Amino acid sequence: MFEELSHRFDAIFNRLRGHGKLSEDNIAEAVRDVKRALLEADVNYRVVKKFTAAVQEKALGAEVLQSITPGQQFVKIVHNELTQLMGGNERPLKLHANRMNVVVLAGLQGSGKTTACAKLALYFRKQGHQPLLVAADTQRPAAIDQLETLGKALGIPVYADRGKKTLQVVEGALSRARSEGSSLVIIDTAGRLHIDIEMMGELKEICNAARPDEIFFVADAMTGQDAVNVAEQFYHEIHFTGSILTKMDGDARGGAALSILDVTGVPIQFVGVGEKSDALEVFHPERMASRILGMGDIVSLVERAQETFDAEKSRSLEKKIRKNIFTLQDFLEQLRQIKKMGPIGDLLAMIPGVGRAVQEAEIDNSALTKIEAIICSMTVIERDKPQIIDGNRKKRIAAGSGTLVQDINKLLKQFDSMKLMMKRMNKIAGKRGHAAALRSLAP
Repeated sequence: MFEELSHRFDAIFNRLRGHGKLSEDNIAEAVRDVKRALLEADVNYRVVKKFTAAVQEKALGAEVLQSITPGQQFVKIVHNELTQLMGGNERPLKLHANRMNVVVLAGLQGSGKTTACAKLALYFRKQGHQPLLVAADTQRPAAIDQLETLGKALGIPVYADRGKKTLQVVEGALSRARSEGSSLVIIDTAGRLHIDIEMMGELKEICNAARPDEIFFVADAMTGQDAVNVAEQFYHEIHFTGSILTKMDGDARGGAALSILDVTGVPIQFVGVGEKSDALEVFHPERMASRILGMGDIVSLVERAQETFDAEKSRSLEKKIRKNIFTLQDFLEQLRQIKKMGPIGDLLAMIPGVGRAVQEAEIDNSALTKIEAIICSMTVIERDKPQIIDGNRKKRIAAGSGTLVQDINKLLKQFDSMKLMMKRMNKIAGKRGHAAALRSLAP
């Protein structure tokens, strides 16, 4: 969602790098461009004014003006200020290992609270918790149905009682959680199309009864400045402890993410980056600042890979590569693992120095799907021994995968090149070790 803002920043920095030395005039011009870019990204005006004032003050310091790389120094200042704007040092969650924890989600109707509940439950289950979802949105039966459906799909228990009032549901859920040994209770509350006294009164009653360890305000990033205004009102009433921004994978301009913390003083803890239940990321201010400025985010890329790839399968694959018995079936399995990590363009943008090229190039995410379809149209023998694939087999595979014979030829050629590279690496590794082998293949 920050693509346009990132592109604008990149253009500004390129112009600065073109100057051999920075002056008050070109710094002032760059700061004006930064201000305009942030305002167009729907960042709150008060936030923009404070941010650009801090950038200009530090950019006019002697360290920048006398530096041999003034453009890089300016980028560093913007990066540091952007990191502080979005939270600076991350606040750890107040969850305990030795007792039951309670989390309440609040927000307007349509912000994605119910889906966020399921995503949070899945996230914390991976951290070792035993979550219980609570359908406390008694105003909207569809919300209860949705939470039960999500819970069933994830194998996470849901407490719902359509015949009871909201506080009775919450009290019953807490009692069940204690008796069943749940370590985390996640409460989905009712929302409205706009803030009203009844909704806020109910939220306060829930918080008083449940005594939550964390209260998360859920905001739809697509609503821009409206999300910031609503956040201010919610914080005034219930003093939430963190925010969850949903629909961050959409085409919103990103202003809410850059404004909400500064306006409320409360950090963003999670961001929703897709519709699937595992599409929830911990919000890291420094990493997000690096992404916006086109610096990549290699740490998040590694973490995503660690979550996706099976360690045992990876060791097995390594043995096959060393023995040079890597097959198209192995390639297919690796391809599917990569697809689980997300769109290829998003992954490439996390690599430092590649983000700009990804913006300029059109990444065809359907290419992976085409390769998968081709390999799936092959027999087991063809996957193990692709050298037997002749003209007739290629026609059959093309027909089965909805592709052309040329696509089959291209895939087989690329696979042969990959195997040759692996063979070369193993040959060098046998003489000088794998580290030397990898260095020899570097461009």
